[in-house]
Amino acid sequence: MRAFSKTDKGKRREMNQDYVYTSEGRIGNLPNLCILADGMGGHNAGDYASRYTVETIVDSIEKDEQKEPVSIIEQAIQRANQAILEKAKTDIDLDGMGTTVVVATIVDNEMYVANVGDSRLYVIGEEIHQITKDHSFVQEMVRRGELNAKDARVHPDRNIITRAIGGAKPLEVDFFEVELKEKERVLMCSDGLTDMIEDENILKILKEQKSTADGIKCLVETANENGGNDNITVVVIEPFSDEVKTC
Repeated sequence: MRAFSKTDKGKRREMNQDYVYTSEGRIGNLPNLCILADGMGGHNAGDYASRYTVETIVDSIEKDEQKEPVSIIEQAIQRANQAILEKAKTDIDLDGMGTTVVVATIVDNEMYVANVGDSRLYVIGEEIHQITKDHSFVQEMVRRGELNAKDARVHPDRNIITRAIGGAKPLEVDFFEVELKEKERVLMCSDGLTDMIEDENILKILKEQKSTADGIKCLVETANENGGNDNITVVVIEPFSDEVKTC
């Protein structure tokens, strides 16, 4: 597995509250691990929530003796949710903090994915396919047929999420299992990318650039050129390669 990542605070934010983790090597009983979190909260609470969530998930996975990937990831996310809720009670500056999270591991050609919130995971081949489902107020309206996808992109409430780490206990986590094919790539990203670039243009950029690293840089630059309204974090995984890179 080869994973490339890049994060940027964007044009409008004072700090970067996104946090990303990639490992090509074994973490506990998982053969590899990629995590992306997009924090929320005043002061430094969002930054703290995303970082602490990722650190707690990694620590849990390292210590977990279970064998089944979904069970390992489920337990890790629930522990992170509990940890965030408990931390928020100890410091008034952390009250109300939370974060999205997307977690992926690849076992042979099977990818196991978990998500909470509106950060996304796509599989990219000749076309781009969103695997995760956004837990957001606007996307719930789209799924109910009350709003079309075009209007959803500019809806004033598009960034209101309906699930987050730190939002409730027990936490409902969505899981997906995907069979990956040769030459397919995996994209994980925060909404700072998808709010600024439509899916078809994301695919076009990744196809046109000479390398995955160049593609990621171009995605971040384009998101900033289009407004850079939020922090931008991108991870692209080449499942059948064998190197980890940070751009």
